[in-house]
Amino acid sequence: MDDCLFFGLNQKPKLFKNETKEITKPIQFKFENENENENEKQIKQISSSSLSTIFLFKNGKAIEYLRENDPNQNPSKIQIKENIQKVTVGYQNEAILTIEGNVFAKGKDINPNNPNQFINISSLIEDINDRIIQDIVSGSRSIYLLTSNQNVYGIGLNYSGQLGFDYQTLQKTEKPILMMKNVSKIFSGDTSDHVFLLNSNQELFGCGYNDYGQLGLGELNKWKIQKLTKIQNIPKGKIIDIQCGYTYSIMLIENENENEHPKRKLYSCGNYQFNGLGQYENTYEFTEIKSSLFENDNILDFSVGFYHTLILTSKGKLIGFGNNSYGELGTGDTKYKKIPIQIELPKLRFNEKISNYHISCGDLKSFIYYSPFLSSFSNLEEDLIKLFRRKEFCNISFKTKNGEIIEAHKLILKYRLNQNQNQIEKLQEIISKKSIKESNQLFEMIYSNRIINPKLYSEIKGIINSNEKIEETMKRIYLNENENEKYFIIERKEKQYKFPKLILIMRSELYRGMFLSVTEDKSNKVTDYSELSNKSFQIFEYWIYSNQIKDEIQITKEIIEELERGIDYFQLNQTNPNLFDLLINKFNN
Repeated sequence: MDDCLFFGLNQKPKLFKNETKEITKPIQFKFENENENENEKQIKQISSSSLSTIFLFKNGKAIEYLRENDPNQNPSKIQIKENIQKVTVGYQNEAILTIEGNVFAKGKDINPNNPNQFINISSLIEDINDRIIQDIVSGSRSIYLLTSNQNVYGIGLNYSGQLGFDYQTLQKTEKPILMMKNVSKIFSGDTSDHVFLLNSNQELFGCGYNDYGQLGLGELNKWKIQKLTKIQNIPKGKIIDIQCGYTYSIMLIENENENEHPKRKLYSCGNYQFNGLGQYENTYEFTEIKSSLFENDNILDFSVGFYHTLILTSKGKLIGFGNNSYGELGTGDTKYKKIPIQIELPKLRFNEKISNYHISCGDLKSFIYYSPFLSSFSNLEEDLIKLFRRKEFCNISFKTKNGEIIEAHKLILKYRLNQNQNQIEKLQEIISKKSIKESNQLFEMIYSNRIINPKLYSEIKGIINSNEKIEETMKRIYLNENENEKYFIIERKEKQYKFPKLILIMRSELYRGMFLSVTEDKSNKVTDYSELSNKSFQIFEYWIYSNQIKDEIQITKEIIEELERGIDYFQLNQTNPNLFDLLINKFNN
């Protein structure tokens, strides 16, 4: 079983039957049925609140420990037929995002007549062309959905204006309601009644409960912000993440200046009660959390609970501050910590990369767990399937038999359909006779090597290059440069490299190549600051299109060390299969 440590409140739900109410030092978490297949217990994500705790595994299945209706506190499997890619838990609700882009949710605020029954809430979105979901986030009593069209919908309670509407006109909704368009990220928390939305221009908006200044508006003038409001005075840099506690918010900013260290900094706003804020007084706009513990180090991950905060750094330090009434900081006592302190950890699997560890704080409990699978993208096939959900570079449309519109990418279809325009026309004819669900399955099969539906696959087998693996398709795209496509040009001393933007977005998110820190100008040229050796760059170049390392390349200790420095510095080793792991395996063999 992969490493998973737990500490904090051992109730609601009771995860350890034979342990005390307060677990004040990290202990190993063990699942029932330890004799099951190891691959079925590889943790991908943990989401926890006072309602329940959900473990999502690499195989797309999940189990939950419930707060109530289960006196023995035995875990139960979540019965969703589709593979799950993300789970999220709030105070009264749970939500499940599947690989097909559907969201199933349950809870008193979502389905009051049958709160223990999962229902497909994405299917309730009024616009039928906006029902494919790419991300979900839970607030305390609300759930937020980000669609593939970059629109955000909210569902649940609106008593603090957390859905962006006046409470007098909308107290709750059991159907998703459109909150904002052109959104890239959603930020909230399982104990929070406020939410932040980040648009594609890095402008931040917030609404909801603001009685303690947790929205960072600069002053405490309203305790309920019932309309999405632009947050001013945001620290300079790129917003990586925001986590929301009950009365405070913490923001992770990545510096744009490559020469400035540390590269990432934390900022907070809100109430300093129990000091999960990391400040010595209330602050009503985002203010840097300063500590000597962050010096010459880089923040990998952080998480907040009801009133406590935990941080993991690239040097393997666990840092915490705030409430500790039930041992949720893992310090061995129950005294709250006013300032950031380093917390002693049992020896983790440090033969694995520390950046493959993650923190999850849920109300009054905490988890640290090993998961190389927790990333926006996992393997090449899933990357392509998720690319199908993203609309930034879609340039061809298909209409189903019921009139729904499905958008796709000519670049992918061109090479998967043997570069034949007639095949695209045949695909359009097939789609015109299918439902939206069948059409989605058809495209997922085209964008991957997976036969999701054998009957449907038989209809498209004749028009796709079914004998060619995805890796081969990707390499063909790279070798056959098309001037009409949108490319990043990477200038190196010995050669100019051209990467389709579509591929880099899919494989490296945020317009980054692995191990590259890049800047883009109007000519789409990318400046390479990483100073990789030619051999290391060739490894990167080949890997990004194939998840493989060229057989003829000899891996040396010096190359591994060079790429390892890139991994630690740029925090870009989250893709699975992990390039670093592939290098180690090839070196050892």
